[in-house]
Amino acid sequence: MIKVLIVDDSAFMRSALSRMLGDDSEIEVVATARDGEEGLEKIRKLKPDLVTLDLEMPRMDGLTALEKIMQEMPLPVLVVSSLTTEGAQMSLRALDLGAVDFIPKDLSYASLNILNIRKTLIEKVKTVTKRRFRSSPRRRKASLIPVILPKSRPRGHARIVAIGASTGGPPAVETVISSLPKNFPCSILVIQHMPAVFTASFAQRLDSICQLSVREAQNGDQVSAGEVLIAPGGLHMRVSYSQRNRGSVEVTISEEPKISLYKPSVNATILSVAEMYGPASLGVILTGMGNDGLDGIRAIKSKNGKVIAQEEQSCVVYGMPKAVVDEGLADKILAVEEIPGEIVQSI
Repeated sequence: MIKVLIVDDSAFMRSALSRMLGDDSEIEVVATARDGEEGLEKIRKLKPDLVTLDLEMPRMDGLTALEKIMQEMPLPVLVVSSLTTEGAQMSLRALDLGAVDFIPKDLSYASLNILNIRKTLIEKVKTVTKRRFRSSPRRRKASLIPVILPKSRPRGHARIVAIGASTGGPPAVETVISSLPKNFPCSILVIQHMPAVFTASFAQRLDSICQLSVREAQNGDQVSAGEVLIAPGGLHMRVSYSQRNRGSVEVTISEEPKISLYKPSVNATILSVAEMYGPASLGVILTGMGNDGLDGIRAIKSKNGKVIAQEEQSCVVYGMPKAVVDEGLADKILAVEEIPGEIVQSI
């Protein structure tokens, strides 16, 4: 049995999460707590396998509790986050401190999406607890050695980089993007499974710490060298020839297909990259559950493009990269810290 402790000041949330998780035969909710202080006491006493943690609580807030958890008794923590700009910023800070992922706070049994939320929550709990937890928060940008762009490179290499990630992805994406040099000569597209409000905050965060320009993509944005476009949450991002600027490429943002397991979809973006750029495409698949991106990577390989997959040990969840590796599609299988250097060597 997977033992879970729920820490939240909302009685409704404690009840909703307990019911969702308790319905699964492999999960036991061993206790609930109303704030961070009570949560720490119960963690010490009950030694759960995983904690769901609200961030905005009285007495001791979630971020303070998370820091203490990681210092004293590190274990997997899923943050329960409100879908607001402030909630997104706090959640990204929580990932920085060592939380493995987040789940939406606006849970309601009246919601039409509740079954999908329950399924995703249970899948995350099971997947995360099966992995050997790596307690140390990710390295700060200052500790990373920036990759130096070679003065000359062979022609015909990658002209665009598409990076897909899910669970555990924000720190991994940050590690990769923050290590790339200011004069990076290719465009970069990032598809990170996130709610709509989160992707804007994620782009702003990356832009503030990276040498490259980073922003959330908007419909019609031109794909330009040295710029990073983040796929907006709740929508799909593709590339196509610009109707306004002849010879240039732009992104199109769309809800189609409306029925999609992931929005944004890694497959949607990378399939369009493979079609547009062919052998000049570089696909990078980072940590995440499931196999989103596999079809796109397969298309890149069919066009003689290049593929990099994150190796298992540095993944929070070895799902998306594993799907690529198991099909023999990865040209390189690397630790996340090694991927920036390989990207630079591939352009």
